[in-house]
Amino acid sequence: MGKKTTWVVVADETTATIYSRKAKKSPLEELFTLENVTGRKKPGDLVSDRGGRSFDRFGDARHTMTKEESGPKKRAAAEFAKKIALRINKAVHDGTCDEFAVISAPRFLGVLRRAMSKTGKNVPGLSIDKEMVGQDAAAIEKLLADY
Repeated sequence: MGKKTTWVVVADETTATIYSRKAKKSPLEELFTLENVTGRKKPGDLVSDRGGRSFDRFGDARHTMTKEESGPKKRAAAEFAKKIALRINKAVHDGTCDEFAVISAPRFLGVLRRAMSKTGKNVPGLSIDKEMVGQDAAAIEKLLADY
C-alpha cells in the first residue's frame, strides 16, 4: 500500500489555505487558498434592506419589526465553511486526499465541523482549535508536531 496523502486545512471565516503532505513528518506543501470576500465586508455592506423600525407605544424606544435569525457575517461564514467542506469531500472521494486535519480559529471551527457533517461523512483525523491563518508552514508544522 502506498503512502497516504494528508491535507491540512488552515481556516477562519475569510481564508482557507490547504496544504498537503505525503508522510507524517514531511514538510507541508501549499496547494491552494480559498477566499471569502464576503466575510471581509462590514455587516452594513452585506445587508441590502433591514426590517422596518417602529417606536414603542409608550416611551421613546425604537426597535426592528422583523426577527433577524442570524447576521449576514454568520451566513457568509456558514457558506464559506460549506465551500471548504465540499472541496475536501471531493478530494477524499476522488482519491486526491486520503485523510485530512483541520486547524481553525475556535469561533469558526464549529461552523466548519457542521458543514463537514452535512456535505459528507468525512471526519478530520485531527482537529485543532487555534488561529493559524497567516502563519507560515514552519509554524503550522510545529503545531502539528505537538499533536
